[in-house]
Amino acid sequence: MNTSFTILLAEDDANEVFLMQRAFQKAGLKNPLHVACDGQEAIDYLSHQGQFSDATRYPSPALMLLDLKMPRKNGFEVLEWLRQQPGLKPLIVVVLSSSSLITDINRAYDLGANSYLVKPGDFDTLMQLVKTLDAYWLTLNQNPDLPADPNPTGLASQVQCTAA
Repeated sequence: MNTSFTILLAEDDANEVFLMQRAFQKAGLKNPLHVACDGQEAIDYLSHQGQFSDATRYPSPALMLLDLKMPRKNGFEVLEWLRQQPGLKPLIVVVLSSSSLITDINRAYDLGANSYLVKPGDFDTLMQLVKTLDAYWLTLNQNPDLPADPNPTGLASQVQCTAA
């Protein structure tokens, strides 16, 4: 496990954010987990705009967990924008959605997702999914030009999303 890699979770549902944070904690992951509460916040975070302009506080992520159904900009719009940014092309994007529709899966891959996972229905499976994400994407996989976290303390930004 490389704990210097920052993970960005783009998720608008506060309950899902809480469960993911808890799963990271229970699974023993020390990677900083930053949260963007909607698609526009995810774009702002990735481009260091607005409240995310301080790259020391909001470092570039090595992995992004992306929900599809979000306000302002949905996950497809985020993916489309992201893959048009030359400096962000190496970013690993794992779509984590409640949708198992083949049209959503195909569209996500067409737009450049590296992986597509359906959100599990129970906490134990979510915790196992988090462990697997860490083992594969941040430990075993050979990643291109991953940015190092300039804030390797393991502290994450505290962004509060409202319950959907």
